[in-house]
Amino acid sequence: METYYKPEDLLKFEEIGKEVQELAKKFFDYYGAGYSEGELSEREKTLIALAVAHTIQCPYCIDAFTQACLEKGSNMSEMTEAIHVVTAIRGGASLVHGIQMRNIAEKLPM
Repeated sequence: METYYKPEDLLKFEEIGKEVQELAKKFFDYYGAGYSEGELSEREKTLIALAVAHTIQCPYCIDAFTQACLEKGSNMSEMTEAIHVVTAIRGGASLVHGIQMRNIAEKLPM
């Protein structure tokens, strides 16, 4: 089935810098540094990335970070739990913005 997102396009990610190589290099250097071992392990950072990928709903990111999580030793339970954490945060953020709605509604004459 033909879809808008093609898994093979993920392998072309670095091509985005062909015309602006200097900017692409800066981005990819930063991108790589962000995933290197630091206070958090590469495995922990990859689990965070997988959760964020679900929040921003990027199929390329979900594909890449699912594979990366498995390669770095995460299991399905950890990956699924990470997705539940980000879902709770996103849902909570939506609900807390309901206070904004309530504040506006209380100011308007009914």
